[in-house]
Amino acid sequence: MLARRSMIAAAAGAALTVLLPPRPTLAWHSTDMTGVLPALDFTMTRASDGKEVTAADYKGKIVLLYFGYTFCPDVCPTTLLNITQMLKTLGKRADDVRVLFVTVDPNRDTLDVLKKYTDAFAPQVVGLRGTPNQLATLAKRYRVAYSVQPASPDHPYEVTHGAAVYVFGRDGGIRLLFVGLAAANTRLDDMTADLGQLIAQSGSRSLWQRILQMI
Repeated sequence: MLARRSMIAAAAGAALTVLLPPRPTLAWHSTDMTGVLPALDFTMTRASDGKEVTAADYKGKIVLLYFGYTFCPDVCPTTLLNITQMLKTLGKRADDVRVLFVTVDPNRDTLDVLKKYTDAFAPQVVGLRGTPNQLATLAKRYRVAYSVQPASPDHPYEVTHGAAVYVFGRDGGIRLLFVGLAAANTRLDDMTADLGQLIAQSGSRSLWQRILQMI
């Protein structure tokens, strides 16, 4: 009986090879990070509703992960404005995207402050706030450097953080790295094309998975 099932599975697999075209090998304009960093994994509080969320809440979406803070004078707002423009260009396809804005300054970025800030950008932008341990764990997972130096008589309040945007597929796996979004004059065409291609590719991959599960 087992041998018969194996023969049926082999035959079905051979039939799929004939009937379905091979998966295309795609060229990216952005840095391909597939397999370089671990899959998306976190536990934090969402600013919009105060709910504790994890990476599982965003499975099935293309996720852009970005670390910043609401008091940032230039880098963060410019990055989020550029992402907002990319999402507008994608039109309805942008519904498949979520942008997770993780504050590295939770002392000042309360949930209310974070919600008001992210509401100023695309509706796909989600503010996340974690405990110091949750933030440190997530930043270390993706090799993101950040620091917060409280104000003192000799030094103003200072926050530093990385400016890269990490892009994850629908399955939570790391796919791309977007850089340069902190500049106001950045050309967005290539990154927008990559994002659209990833949305389409992820849909194709899901179809393959459904077909293979039927064997």
